[in-house]
Amino acid sequence: MQPDGDLVDRIVDEWDSAFPDVGLAPVEVIVRIARISTLSLRALEHELAHTEVSRGEYEVLGALVRSDHPLRPGEVTTTTMVSPAATTKYVDALVRKGLVERDTWDQDKRVVLLRITVPGRELVRKVFPARVERDRRLLAGLDDEERAVLLDLLRRVTANAERAALD
Repeated sequence: MQPDGDLVDRIVDEWDSAFPDVGLAPVEVIVRIARISTLSLRALEHELAHTEVSRGEYEVLGALVRSDHPLRPGEVTTTTMVSPAATTKYVDALVRKGLVERDTWDQDKRVVLLRITVPGRELVRKVFPARVERDRRLLAGLDDEERAVLLDLLRRVTANAERAALD
């Protein structure tokens, strides 16, 4: 480990000691991405502590706020990247809290549509700016060009991960 190393350096060094012939360059990248994700999600949970919603519920609210129309539960599942069962659990809680409403589609009453309420929209409006500011701090020290390069690289890694998930 480098003298100024961090937790990820230590983890990679430990793996390297256990498997010296493997070549851990890919592991270091993915562990770093996972570490950033963990810290970012932990910060979001901290920001939500003063609200009545969990992180999963907030993600559902975010999906509904971003949409210009009510969404079917399956669309929420896709955009929040959680299971259908988790979506149902989150939506049930949000409906009980008055932050989301369930409607039916006029053309087919079997189709359920989810709509964010005014209080749900207000909650997102209060929390989202803090998330953007936190993300801005995470990228401090990177200029516009570096952020663009990082974004391109991460987009490519995401595409690889999505293809690998289908294998």
